[in-house]
Amino acid sequence: MTTATAIAHYPMVIGGERVDALNGETMDVSNPATNEVYATVPRSGPEDVDRAVEAASKAFPGWARTAASKRTTLMLRFAEKLQEQVESLAEAEAINSGKPVAFAAKPELLHSIEVLVYYAGAATKLTGETVPVSSHSFSYTLREPIGVCGQIIPWNYPLMMAVWKIAPAIAAGNTVVLKPASATPVTALLLAQLALDSGIPPGVVNVITGPGASVGSYLAGHPGIGKVAFTGETATGRTIMKIAADGMKRVTLELGGKSANIVFADANFEDAVNGSLFAIYYNSGQSCEARSRLLIERSIYDRFVASFAEKAQKIRVGNPLDPSTQMGAIISPAQLESIKSYVDLGRQEGAELVTGGGSPDEDALRAGNFLLPTALANAHNRMRVAQEEIFGPVVVMIPFDDEEEAIRLANDSIYGLAGTLWTQNLGRAHRVAQGVQTGLLGVNTPATGTPGLPFGGYKQSGIGRELAFETLKLYTELKGVQINTSTRPVNPWRL
Repeated sequence: MTTATAIAHYPMVIGGERVDALNGETMDVSNPATNEVYATVPRSGPEDVDRAVEAASKAFPGWARTAASKRTTLMLRFAEKLQEQVESLAEAEAINSGKPVAFAAKPELLHSIEVLVYYAGAATKLTGETVPVSSHSFSYTLREPIGVCGQIIPWNYPLMMAVWKIAPAIAAGNTVVLKPASATPVTALLLAQLALDSGIPPGVVNVITGPGASVGSYLAGHPGIGKVAFTGETATGRTIMKIAADGMKRVTLELGGKSANIVFADANFEDAVNGSLFAIYYNSGQSCEARSRLLIERSIYDRFVASFAEKAQKIRVGNPLDPSTQMGAIISPAQLESIKSYVDLGRQEGAELVTGGGSPDEDALRAGNFLLPTALANAHNRMRVAQEEIFGPVVVMIPFDDEEEAIRLANDSIYGLAGTLWTQNLGRAHRVAQGVQTGLLGVNTPATGTPGLPFGGYKQSGIGRELAFETLKLYTELKGVQINTSTRPVNPWRL
């Protein structure tokens, strides 16, 4: 397997400058496919957060006053810069995150470009309303940017999550300080430089690197931050929410999931099998919206499990830089061991391992963090493997008898992020879509994350939405203005 020959260093981007941490410390960045260190980034401290927030604060008044049409132009240029660098960024993303360059990294970059273009256009569509309060007043609302936004993103979609966060914030006139995950900071740093290259003013997009427990927490509680947007696990989301509460900061949280994939007997069988494989094994199952609970109508259960297991064994697991690879590496040795421990737990709970469970038997992959597509059948919904987020290529397969039970099982979770439904019955599709408590539901498609369609969760899967026009509004304050137009004197107390 190809490895990096030299260790590169990627500085932070603060106020338009490429800078290192004031303390001089750095952090290693490893390639999950080899576990070799190939880069370093600054290990920032609170003082670096302070200067990033200061830079964003200085840039905010000018950016907020910039005409929406000008912001649109600059964001479209940003998208063009990203398009020009698709090949090199896809390779950087594959090396840093372990995701396949052909089947994950590059499509995610193209999606990120779509997101930038969407919010570039949306910037000029953010309007207030006139409100008919009375005949002697003119009343209206204004949508105004919040200010400096602190944004914290996870390691599973490093560049894409950065764009999801940055695009609506700056489209609405805010400035940002973004902290990528410690394991995957490289492409976010490259993205910040592209923002500068596109003409977006210095200080509008700042990216800092450092440990989440210290730097991320300090950013979330910083008095100069008006809004915190976080994507990650639910437990950390609770902590972020508590920290932000002290300053009454606006909060958007996109958190964990244990999403259901419901297959009815009347579904197109082959589509349901193939789509269900993609729904769980894309990005090696390291997705908050991974459909990791596969609910199958009992009359087709055995046939579906057999076909699913057979096809899962054909998924190509390997070097992320190989164009034929469909499933790459797990992010770290610790995450790999955590996933394997859940597989063992599932078997102890009584589930049957029908495929996977181990690592590929290839010498070239032994140094990396690889796991075969894994499926646990004959499970029930009270098992821990059916309730807890595994965050890996492991699906739990549960039978159901009727539509009512399918909805009940789907909703029997603390999460409610996404879901998929397979049926050719149009009435059933609408009934189940209304019955399942989830922020996003695909019918006869495993796709998620379409610009313009809200992405976010019910229950403990989070607060707020990403990707939609509503997201733009979440980056604004709503102000009411009332102007007296009456010619009568103002004397409420008749003084």
